[in-house]
Amino acid sequence: MGNSALKSHLETSQKTGVFQLTGKGLLEFPEELQRLTSNLRTVDLSGNKIEQLPVSIGNFLQLKSLTLNCNRLTTVPSEIAKLKKLETLSLNGNRIQQLPPTMGQLRALRSLSLAGNQISEVPSGLATLRHLDLLDLSRNQIHNVPAEVSELQAIEINLNQNQISMVSPEVSLCPRLKVLRLEENCLELSSIPLSILTDSQVSLFSLEGNLFEVRNLRDLAGYDKYMERFTATKKKFT
Repeated sequence: MGNSALKSHLETSQKTGVFQLTGKGLLEFPEELQRLTSNLRTVDLSGNKIEQLPVSIGNFLQLKSLTLNCNRLTTVPSEIAKLKKLETLSLNGNRIQQLPPTMGQLRALRSLSLAGNQISEVPSGLATLRHLDLLDLSRNQIHNVPAEVSELQAIEINLNQNQISMVSPEVSLCPRLKVLRLEENCLELSSIPLSILTDSQVSLFSLEGNLFEVRNLRDLAGYDKYMERFTATKKKFT
């Protein structure tokens, strides 16, 4: 990509606070962006070939949205924790295996999307994210949903297309969880914790494509209770 094109993008971003450069074959995070650390609010570098985020990412203190879908990232630098205003972090379609322990310091974060990576367990340390609405971990390599998930504040957790065969009953204790997606996993009917049906806030429990017929859920104790929540939520939106 020519310097003049990048220059014009930078000039626009100076005025708008938005820098978007997608599908341009970039091999690294543009160093020139450092000049805009004081006013950039949105950065989208999706569809490039970026292999790592620089440590200097922590300097973009006004950043509210960072999108790097479909790149070649394998790690996330711990300095990302300095982005105290970040509300949306989207890293779908990369090669990330785990997150830094500092992720829990992103206190303004509302949406964390990590679909299509190489994550093998639900990341720990996210319970401090009090405003988290969406956690998307679909299309990864996760095998179980641990008890620690009960501490998450998320409204929606998407775990579709993993390799999950075990779900902890503690998930029912998630204080704000309304939508739990577990489609196309390795769950048996006997692996479904009844407490999610009977005692949780979950009003959309998505289980298609597992090792049982979804209609057999009706035979489980607590299914009627779950359907009451499901129907009540549906009515709200119709």
